[in-house]
Amino acid sequence: MCGICGSYFLDSAFEVHQSALKRMNDELVHRGPDEEGFFVNGNVGFGHKRLSIIDLSEGQQPMRISRGDEELVITYNGEIYNYIEIREELIKLGYKFRTNSDTEVILNSYLEWGEQCVEHFNGMWAFAIWKKSDNSLFLSRDRMGEKPLYYFSDSDGIHFSSELPSLLKSGISVTPNFEILNLYLLLCYVPAPYTFYKNISILEAGHNILVKNGKIEIKKYWDLPEIDNESTLRNKDEVYEQFDFLFKDSVKLRMRSDVPFGAFLSGGLDSSSIVSIMDQFSDHRVKTFSIGFDEKEFDERDLAKLVSKKYNTEHYEKVVHPDSYDTSLANVVKHYGDPFGDSSAIPTGIVSSFAAEKVKMVLTGDGGDEVLSGYTTYQGEKFASAYQRVPSLVGKNLPRILSKGSSFLKGGFKYKANRATNVLHSSSLPFADRLKNKAGQIDPVLIDKLVLPKSGNITFHDFYQQRFKYLDAELNNFYRLMYWHLKVSLPDDMLRKVDRMSMSHSLETRIPFLDHRLISMMINVDHSIKMEGYERKSVLRHTIAKNLPAQLLKSGKKGFRVPVREWFKKESLLKSIRNLGELENFIDGKKWREILESNQSGKLDAGNFIWTVAVLKKWSEDL
Repeated sequence: MCGICGSYFLDSAFEVHQSALKRMNDELVHRGPDEEGFFVNGNVGFGHKRLSIIDLSEGQQPMRISRGDEELVITYNGEIYNYIEIREELIKLGYKFRTNSDTEVILNSYLEWGEQCVEHFNGMWAFAIWKKSDNSLFLSRDRMGEKPLYYFSDSDGIHFSSELPSLLKSGISVTPNFEILNLYLLLCYVPAPYTFYKNISILEAGHNILVKNGKIEIKKYWDLPEIDNESTLRNKDEVYEQFDFLFKDSVKLRMRSDVPFGAFLSGGLDSSSIVSIMDQFSDHRVKTFSIGFDEKEFDERDLAKLVSKKYNTEHYEKVVHPDSYDTSLANVVKHYGDPFGDSSAIPTGIVSSFAAEKVKMVLTGDGGDEVLSGYTTYQGEKFASAYQRVPSLVGKNLPRILSKGSSFLKGGFKYKANRATNVLHSSSLPFADRLKNKAGQIDPVLIDKLVLPKSGNITFHDFYQQRFKYLDAELNNFYRLMYWHLKVSLPDDMLRKVDRMSMSHSLETRIPFLDHRLISMMINVDHSIKMEGYERKSVLRHTIAKNLPAQLLKSGKKGFRVPVREWFKKESLLKSIRNLGELENFIDGKKWREILESNQSGKLDAGNFIWTVAVLKKWSEDL
């Protein structure tokens, strides 16, 4: 696991200078504190920061190999979990290896299969390969987007890096992009390929870039398998058997390491299931790491302890307090490089920090909700299908009646009544509007009123049409929701959050649920098997998780939520964000302060939205 950066000029008369690469590389030291390396050859140059996980003594980068008259050089961030099997295949084809690293496997795979080499890989990656014979540059990002790759391109060439702050050190000229303000405030993150800079993009998951003969070409090499409503997998026993095998094999592959490792343990089904399988394959006690909160509504430490006790793990935990706010805010802005408003980055950073004191790599339960269709929104989608069959007169009036009744409530009852009203209201809407309501942190109408017209916004529906235009119009909405989670919110929110916060503490994370074999299988499982009745994660519950503690199986979903709603009732935090400064050129200051007051009084649960704006404010001040 590492940090990579580089530059390539289309005109071979231009030269890359190592001093420029050094500035970029220095911004990535947290991603790779063990070693540093550079490669420069005329119009191309690579930088690399290494976090040593596999082949500690010989895996240095950038790595170069020669075969006949051909020479290749790579800078690479990630892990190819099946590198041993691919290496054996290449040896049979006549290739020789001087290291035991997966890096050399990638290079020889590119020699053998060219751009199609990525189809052989099971893993996570972002890499760049320079080919001497035709002076071409090949960049690739893994199928699901576990590893980041930012780039800037113009008529002169292309610059790239693992992180935005590093790319900004390349000497490029950038302009803030407030056209995506509405989309950011709704989602709390910036979806690919956009960033908050007009001329910087993030390469979408499952895509390559080929720079050759003066042209820069972006190609999609992998997508989710096409879903056919009529041919989904409906044999429950076969589904359970396939899932059980693939999941265990995925965990086993991701335990390949030459350094100490452990697991994040939240107390939920996903991470607990991973720990249970790690216990089967490990020859030592598994180290587990948990985060908790003083606010009981958000705390799952008791459930995590049950799992730790059952599998005799070496368990560590830490409590997150509001006094983490200033440090966490600065850390988020520093490492993301542009606004990222998912408040669960706070505990992710903290759990990564203290896990890194004990291990260099952890397995996590991320991706479980996306692959297993485990979010409560899937229950909502199933409910919406039934609700739309209710007589229209009743369906239209229920949300209004519930909303009126909730006006007399406060605190927790008020929040639950508001959520119920939103569910009923959303259930009567077309899917795109319902998705917008589900994706938003507060009522999208409030956001539309908050954002001033001069921002020139890309709307949610613009983005939705762009991403869903190739899907079958007759596709079941349950599967449309799966597509959104796997193609948008997973890579652009969840995986971005985990990568930046873990790597900010030089900690590698591996995600068993994101094995592409598992995803390809589960995407075609019929929703009646994925969710029996309204039971979440039925496939996991009836296979791996059936041996977990009964209390955990009965527990409702809490998610990795942060009590920012309660934190932002404190005057000490509010005083720093009441006035938005220069942002009030884009955001209505009066309406913003009304939202702060509504959250403080308990009328509105706007904690994560307030955090989203606070991150934006901090970023804009640091420009």
